[in-house]
Amino acid sequence: MARSHLTLAALATAAVPGLDVARARKHSRRAHGMFDSALIVGRDGRELIIRVPRDQTAETEQSADLVALRALTVGNRSRLPFDVPQYVGQAPVEGTRGVVYELLNGDAFDADALTGHAGVSGSIGRAIAAIHGLPTAFVADAGLPQQSAAECRDAAILVIDRAANTGHLPAALVRRWEQATDDDGLWQFQPCVIHGSLSDESFLVTDDAVSGVLGWSSLAVGDPARDLHWLLSARGEAAETALASYSAARQGGDPRIAQRATLYGELELARWLLHGTDTHNPSIIDDAVAMLDRLVDTVHNHTMHPLSPATGPILEVSDVEAMLKATPRRGLPRDQGAAMQTDSYDLASFAGSEFADSDFPDTKLGEPKSGGSTESRSGNSDRTDTGTIPTSLFADDDGAGGGSRGRTA
Repeated sequence: MARSHLTLAALATAAVPGLDVARARKHSRRAHGMFDSALIVGRDGRELIIRVPRDQTAETEQSADLVALRALTVGNRSRLPFDVPQYVGQAPVEGTRGVVYELLNGDAFDADALTGHAGVSGSIGRAIAAIHGLPTAFVADAGLPQQSAAECRDAAILVIDRAANTGHLPAALVRRWEQATDDDGLWQFQPCVIHGSLSDESFLVTDDAVSGVLGWSSLAVGDPARDLHWLLSARGEAAETALASYSAARQGGDPRIAQRATLYGELELARWLLHGTDTHNPSIIDDAVAMLDRLVDTVHNHTMHPLSPATGPILEVSDVEAMLKATPRRGLPRDQGAAMQTDSYDLASFAGSEFADSDFPDTKLGEPKSGGSTESRSGNSDRTDTGTIPTSLFADDDGAGGGSRGRTA
C-alpha cells in the first residue's frame, strides 16, 4: 500500500533533525510508481523531496544514486555549470529507508522542446561537455564502474550477438552493426566521466539554460557517446546545436562520436528486444520487432547515415540534422535512468530492463511537461507493461505540473 504524504512528512522529520514541516503533498498522482514520494515544505521555506522505495529494484536504484551523489564532492560540483541533487538525510522504514533531497529549481521539458530552442540546446551541449571534463580519479575512488574503449566495444558486440540469437534481428541491422564494431577507427576514443543515463528528463531549465541535472546512479567512466544518443530522438533542428556546442567545448578530439551515438541509439532497440525475450513478454517483443523493421526501412532507403566508412562517408557534425530527421522516433527506447525528481511509472514489471519507449507530444519551450512526474535511475521511473512511457509528466496531487516543483532533488 502506498504511504500517504503525511506519513512521508513524519518520516522526513526523523531523517532531517530540526525540520519543522509546514506543508506536505504527494509528489505524483500515479499510484504505481517505484517510489512513494512527497514534497515537504518547512516553516523556514525550505523545500525537500522524500522518497521511499517500494521494491528491491527501486532500493538498488536509490543506493546507486547515493553513492554517485557522495562521489560528486563540492570540488567536483564546482566544475559543473549547473546544480546537482543534494542529499539531506535518511531514516529507516519497514526494511528500507526514506531518503531526503533538496528540491532543485528549474522546469522540465520534453526532448523536442529542449532541442528546439537554440539557447537551451547549446546549454545542454556545454553541460554534457562539463560532465565529460570532470577528472576521472574520483570515479575509481568511489568504486564506480570504469570501461576502456575496448570494453565499450565488447559490450556493444555482446548486445548484438544476444539480439541476433533471438532470431528477431533483421540481417541488415546485424551487418550494419557488425561493420561498426569491426571498424577500429570508430572505437579510438578516450573514456571520460559520463552521466550514463541522460535523457530529456535529466535536465532542469531556468532562464533558457540548464540549471540542474538529475539521475546520477549510472555515473561511470566510459564512452562519452552514451550521453549523446538520447538526442537522436529529438526532432528539433537545434539538436545539431547541442552536438556542435558540445564538440566546441570539448575541442573536437572525437570525430566519430556522432556515429557511436547513432549506434548506441539503435542498440537501444536491440536491448528492448532482449528485455522482451528475457521476460517472455510477447507485446514487448512485437513492439521491438516493429521498431527494428522501421529502422531497417530507413537503412534500405539510404536515409540513415552509415556507421562505418565501409558503407559510406564518415558522419560529420554538420550531417547530424539529417540523421536526426531520419531516425525512427516513436518507440525509441531509452535508459531507465534519467530524472530523479519525480515518481511516475512502474518499473516493477520490468525488473532487469534498462529501456522503455517514449512518445511525448510536441511541447514548446516555456511550456513544461504536464501531468504525472517520472522517476529514474536516481530512483524515480516507472513503466507500463506495454513498454510505453506515459506522456504526462510532473503532476502533483492537484494536477499542477512542471516548474521548479516538478522534480525531486
